[in-house]
Amino acid sequence: MCPALDETFTSLPLRSLADAALSRATALGAAHADFRLERVRTASLELRDARTAGAADTTTSGLAVRVVHDGSWGFASAADLTREEAAATAERAVEMARLAASARAPEGAYGAHGRVELAGEPSHGEREWVSSYERDPFEVPDTEKVDLLARRSRALLSAAGVAHVDAGVSSVRECKFYADTAGTVTTQQRVRIQPRLAVVAQEGPGGLDTMRTLAPPTARGWEYLTGTGWDWAGELERMPELLAEKLRAPSVEPGSYDLVVDPSNLWLTIHESVGHATELDRAFGFEAAYAGTSFATPDGLGSLRYGSPAMRITGDRTAPHGLATTGYDDEGVAAQSWDLVREGVLAGYQLDRRTAALAGLPRSNGCAFAQSPAHVPMQRMANVSLAPAPEGPSTEELIGGVERGIYVVGDRSWSIDQQRFNFQFTGQRFFRIAHGRLAGQLRDVAYQATTTDFWGSLEAVGGPGTYVQGGSFVCGKGQPGQAAPVSHGCPSALFRRVNVLNTAQEAGR
Repeated sequence: MCPALDETFTSLPLRSLADAALSRATALGAAHADFRLERVRTASLELRDARTAGAADTTTSGLAVRVVHDGSWGFASAADLTREEAAATAERAVEMARLAASARAPEGAYGAHGRVELAGEPSHGEREWVSSYERDPFEVPDTEKVDLLARRSRALLSAAGVAHVDAGVSSVRECKFYADTAGTVTTQQRVRIQPRLAVVAQEGPGGLDTMRTLAPPTARGWEYLTGTGWDWAGELERMPELLAEKLRAPSVEPGSYDLVVDPSNLWLTIHESVGHATELDRAFGFEAAYAGTSFATPDGLGSLRYGSPAMRITGDRTAPHGLATTGYDDEGVAAQSWDLVREGVLAGYQLDRRTAALAGLPRSNGCAFAQSPAHVPMQRMANVSLAPAPEGPSTEELIGGVERGIYVVGDRSWSIDQQRFNFQFTGQRFFRIAHGRLAGQLRDVAYQATTTDFWGSLEAVGGPGTYVQGGSFVCGKGQPGQAAPVSHGCPSALFRRVNVLNTAQEAGR
């Protein structure tokens, strides 16, 4: 059954408030104005050793008005949902734009970006869109949530060697109304969920260590915890034994290895080395103070050798159950899918309407989002994913082609420089590959490369059967910082001759 829009949201005076704000902005001379009314509910539940350790449930509501006036941006937001406040918010947004225009650098000055121009977008009229889920997590009683997590925690605690179990689940329901002066009016609703369980054990030469579930966050409902989209029983059954083996595992010998990287680890490498690097505001140098700019500058579009010909990366706002999937962005741009890297060559960027116009492109690809009504929309990441090979190998077949290597599973820490070029990633589980077979776990592994060397070493990607959609519930960007959810799908993949460090030796232990 297709979920319906929340009637307690749609019963708000959405059109009336939008009309008050947009008509006031237009009367004050705004060349463009857009209005958002949002209600974002966020909940989290935490258990420690099967006992409730914390819970939170918050709702943020408000309206926001953004304008282009005299060639400059203006933005304001408010919590009171009245026509008077909506009009007053539009006035404050125009006032801010006037102030920004007075401080704008002269045309041609160093660092000046000129008057704000927006790439075109058809007027979509009035549209509704709801993400795909079966059971709204906010309609599930807390007792039911606690019972499920506690039952799974107790099962893990009963396993030999497990000292502690942390469990939790976070949920978000985002209701958003958007209207602009071009005539687009959208009402949308997105639901997402992030369950997690982690086991802690202490024994053997490895000492204290932990292992988390690999289940990624997803744009599904409560059904995700009860069997739709993930094999919880299978994963939880294996965790204690895997952790015990990890504690006994030998430390890795540093050197050059062939790596088979599981989707549960590769999604994060894609996020940091491709996702952020192909945000056009970073490539332009506009986004620099928080997590840097990008080596993938526009002069390399169509020619920069990003990786091997086996590498195809897409930006996608339409992927089923993607955390960044939507119908329309916060500029009224319809969701799209496009290539960022095609056959290993830089082929595109993630855009909002402003950066699209600066690049001379006719249209944005729909990557403008705000964390809440109190935040201005900025260019945010789409679902950025590595395409599988249609007839590609299984993970076992990729491993079978490796004489001496490591199979990398699960994400952990990462480090990447300010141009998204030099990086290092660790993981949760590392399995030695010897003569095409797994030969026990290793410890203290990190792989290190430049972005282009790493992706240039990509020899093969797995088939659709190896494809998993991982992701982040809270990707950070901007100043003031904003969080946004994003998914990254990828198959298992084989990389040849990658430098591997021993993290214990690097730390002087």
